[in-house]
Amino acid sequence: MYKLFVKNMVCDRCVMVVNQELEKLGIKPEQVTLGEVTLAEELDEDKLRDLDEALEKVGFERIDDRRARLIENIKKHVIESIHHRRPEDRKLNWSTILSEKLHYDYNYLSSLFSSVEGITLEQYIIRQKIEKVKELLFYDELSLTEIADRLGYSSVAHLSGQFKKVTGFSPSELKKSRTGAGRKPIDHIH
Repeated sequence: MYKLFVKNMVCDRCVMVVNQELEKLGIKPEQVTLGEVTLAEELDEDKLRDLDEALEKVGFERIDDRRARLIENIKKHVIESIHHRRPEDRKLNWSTILSEKLHYDYNYLSSLFSSVEGITLEQYIIRQKIEKVKELLFYDELSLTEIADRLGYSSVAHLSGQFKKVTGFSPSELKKSRTGAGRKPIDHIH
């Protein structure tokens, strides 16, 4: 089994696009998941070059460096935990989750993330949560209390304070405007 890591592959549509590009090149993956492609065998240099060109044309990039792969895995787990979590999952202990999933000390992961991305891991997590709040407000299916609870905030006041700090306005102001308020694709959050 051989794994390839792909940068910016952060949603189901991304998985579908990468899968299509692989098929066009005659590469049959065993599995394609967020940020990762599993193949039965290693690709030769020509196939890797073709794959790199195809991925670049659709906005992705194969990752070779171990540190870069680790950063992408951190992002993948944060995105999965925030954007694809079950409503019954409440509080998340990020240090425990990331340490267990990635088999590294959280302090190392946090330090590496900050040095490579230019923001702290905590800031990245907060920005992902705020994007999820925007999405949930936009669809207007849950109250602010339900959103705060679903995303593990201790209170609506805590959510509102963080939201205003990141976006410049309150969740209720966003909800009233119903414009989508600068929603960003999750792979463009830095």
